[in-house]
Amino acid sequence: MNKMNKALRELSAMDSLAAQHSPVHGLNAAAKLICTAVYILIVVSFSKYDFGRLLPMVLWPVLLFQISGIPVRICFYKLRIVLPLVMAVGLFNPLFDRTPLLYIGNVPVSGGVVSMITLMMKGVFCLMASFLLIATTPIDSLAAALRKLHAPSMLVTLLLLTFRYVGVMTEELAVMTDAYHLRAPGQKGIHISAWGSFLGQLLLRSMDRAQELYSSMLLRGYHGHFHYAPWKAFGFPDAACMAVSLAFMAVIRIFPVVQILGGVFT
Repeated sequence: MNKMNKALRELSAMDSLAAQHSPVHGLNAAAKLICTAVYILIVVSFSKYDFGRLLPMVLWPVLLFQISGIPVRICFYKLRIVLPLVMAVGLFNPLFDRTPLLYIGNVPVSGGVVSMITLMMKGVFCLMASFLLIATTPIDSLAAALRKLHAPSMLVTLLLLTFRYVGVMTEELAVMTDAYHLRAPGQKGIHISAWGSFLGQLLLRSMDRAQELYSSMLLRGYHGHFHYAPWKAFGFPDAACMAVSLAFMAVIRIFPVVQILGGVFT
């Protein structure tokens, strides 16, 4: 099994996660989308030295992961390629900001180290929230929620088609990769001399496949607008979840919860 087939299996696994049943999966897609967007905005609004105040924000996605029945380890496994890039944010901060900001015992910790850890945490928290949204919401429901929130129809259509047909593109790439390896047995990867022709063939095959897909859509009555998933009415559980989530985020953002709890227990 080549890497493209493995990628197809992971895409299918994401659809399986979104099709599960749990209290989080059953929530209105617009409610989850709004809570996720607010969570990301609040996370990035913290100062680069607010390590202690930012830390409690991890409780929201972790709790929802537990309620939805999706292990957190799956999130980190699926995002294993993106996480190193996120962790690299602020990696050179300790070199530029060497002023001691706090002391752990007699060991000084510079502001660069604190800001590096804070930036890494921001990236990881935002990725966790985004993955949670995708893993608990089918793409059709997410597109319907975007339209209900008056997102531009063209952008929603592009998002939906990209998500749906990235698998088709990957299938074409898998077929071409298998064909190349049959003609070059024992060779690891694709030789640099074949990159140009390989990409050119992929472009031509993608254009042909796109035309076939568009013709099929027209035959099925496509006139520029999609019929999205049936819309789930906004009910009391959705309002309660939004209220609790937004209140939690507001409390964490306004009050230094860690310091308050530390003062209570000490």
